[in-house]
Amino acid sequence: MKEQYKVAGMTCASCAISIESYLKPQKGILEVAVNYPNQSVTIKYDESTISLETISKKVKEIGFKLITGNSKDTKKEFEILEKKRLISLKKKLIFAAIFSIPVFMMSMFLKGKIPYENWIMMALALPVLFYSGSEFYTIAWKRLKKFSTNMDTLVALSTGIAFLFSVFNTVNPQYFLSKGLTPHVYFESAVIIITLILLGRFFEEKAKSKTSSAIKKLMGLQPKKVTAIRNGEEKVITYDEILKGELIILKPGDKIPVDGKVKKGVSFIDESMISGEPIPVEKIKGSKVFAGTINQKGSLRIIANKIGDETLLSQIIKLVEEAQSSKPAIQKMADKIAGIFVPVVISLALITAVLWYFLGPEPSLTYALLTPITVLIIACPCALGLATPTALMVGIGKGAQQGILIKDAQALETAYKIDTLILDKTGTITEGKPKVTDLIWDTKVASTELEKVVLAIETQSEHPIADAIVEHLKVLQTETVGIDSFLSITGLGAEAKFKDEHYHIGNESLMIQKEITIPIALNTKANELKVEAKTVVYVAHQHKVVGIIAVADKVKETTLAGIQKLQQMGIDIHMLTGDNEQTAKAISNKVGIKNYQANVMPADKGAFVKELQAQGKIVAMAGDGINDSHALAQADVGIAMGSGTDIAMESAGITLMHSDLKQISKAIQLSKETMKTIKQNLFWAFIYNIIAIPIAAGALYPINGFLLNPMIAGAAMSMSSISVLSNSLRLKNKKLN
Repeated sequence: MKEQYKVAGMTCASCAISIESYLKPQKGILEVAVNYPNQSVTIKYDESTISLETISKKVKEIGFKLITGNSKDTKKEFEILEKKRLISLKKKLIFAAIFSIPVFMMSMFLKGKIPYENWIMMALALPVLFYSGSEFYTIAWKRLKKFSTNMDTLVALSTGIAFLFSVFNTVNPQYFLSKGLTPHVYFESAVIIITLILLGRFFEEKAKSKTSSAIKKLMGLQPKKVTAIRNGEEKVITYDEILKGELIILKPGDKIPVDGKVKKGVSFIDESMISGEPIPVEKIKGSKVFAGTINQKGSLRIIANKIGDETLLSQIIKLVEEAQSSKPAIQKMADKIAGIFVPVVISLALITAVLWYFLGPEPSLTYALLTPITVLIIACPCALGLATPTALMVGIGKGAQQGILIKDAQALETAYKIDTLILDKTGTITEGKPKVTDLIWDTKVASTELEKVVLAIETQSEHPIADAIVEHLKVLQTETVGIDSFLSITGLGAEAKFKDEHYHIGNESLMIQKEITIPIALNTKANELKVEAKTVVYVAHQHKVVGIIAVADKVKETTLAGIQKLQQMGIDIHMLTGDNEQTAKAISNKVGIKNYQANVMPADKGAFVKELQAQGKIVAMAGDGINDSHALAQADVGIAMGSGTDIAMESAGITLMHSDLKQISKAIQLSKETMKTIKQNLFWAFIYNIIAIPIAAGALYPINGFLLNPMIAGAAMSMSSISVLSNSLRLKNKKLN
């Protein structure tokens, strides 16, 4: 059996590693791959050796829950659990903040000014540790039973010891006073660490919950109700009731519920979710239609060929889900470090206690207790816990100011490594809607009069290109006239009568069919425009072409500069489009992209990303449509255009509000600066620990009799946190160009 299951209760990337390492040695389990961003695990196991029930129990032993059952129910159950977790985290965070702030104020600014202050701080710290911070202790305990450690162990250990030591000094201050030592308390260290780390987790959970909404939005493209013909009558049925071979009626504006064939009618369908191309496609009897696309102006009757999970839309949903779940989680640097750091610190604390007990001056037992506690307090992961989230928060804020919205911190942590960028054509390189680029009239005709007639004819046409021509002529403030008759010729264009004279507007095939002559000069110009991948519309008066109109999806003004900047950064650029070879070639030549592919389907885009990743490349994908959502989710960094669909934005980790390719190089720069800051922060957090731990252990005592007071240790810890915070804030002033 090879199945994917949702896992509830994973709080960090190292949780994923611990599930893997705990399940892999079990007899009968052949493969385990845990995906942290998607909160799922894929398990390949031998049913005859180990049951799913046993696997669930094993997962429960280390503090997680494996959700089994049919996919609809498990999704629901998981969503409910995730919602509950987010609400619970928010509650715990608010609760911790309310109780921590007074403790911090009392210990920092009101020391010695309030009667019974230690007792008050202890009372305020209790709920923070045992309600808000309970998760740290339970996870650390479960880890300890399995001989493994992570960030939770470090938090639990340092806060627990700081708290217990403070309780001892509050209840029995005489013990240290009688030895000539001051009984200090560290309630503020314990509560502030828990509050800060809860804040980081809350932000992380919030970002995670957004990923799955891309899939929910894709599912929203399936209509709830459908009109079908049953027993010769029109009947409204639900989406789930559609049968194969059923005849379905589509009215203008309807979402198409199934993959099928047109039985009757003529219409234009917006298929941009599949091809990404902006111009709706004409559908006549026998044409194929796809689920999730949108019927425009006409009415159709279609036969359902593929329903439910078989449709192209369902396949896209499945691919997006798979891509999101196959992304490797960046194991948080702080977690990796914590895995090594915790055992080292505990060992150092124990060695310190032993050395002081056997080699220290009297009272040796007191010193043997005090020094390891100082070591553990000074090793408190406050600065470590702040190193990554503060830099990310400032980086994300800086991005937002520049119109770069970062939804997923992982995208920011990966963007600086990008070496390959895939660009979708329509809406990313180009503007994404057809516009008139050229309007050329025969020199011997009165163009103003003709423009009025063209406006009158195209206003009555239902063709999407006609809309672009109407828009252009209105900008030129062309007046319209009343035409005598109008006839639409499917697939070719239209003919009309004005003042008893014939006019034809349409493609070259219409001119050939009606035996209309095309002057050499206009014909030459039309061929040149076609090479540039523009759609040419011919305007004929009586039996002669008098003008041509070129319509194209224009390249954005900023595209060329954006691509050149990325190429200077050493990034390899590919263009993928659902459009034809001629258009793809013309556009790629225009913007200087050597690698391009035409006639690409949505699944091919995702497969191409995978192919490049298999070659060891770090791939970014920039797109704006539903057809890009699989590739956006599959890429190491997905970049959506702000002018695109919600689904593209939900599948991507970064959204560019200005839909400008120059923003991509800024996002990469921002990633570089943010990661540099994180590394600096971790360096400062560590340098502090490397210097402070030996001093806390009493390394200077034999030289000059100096023994670090745990209170100073607490203050030094705060200083390291402040240095990390101020270093992160420096990011705000960095210039992105």
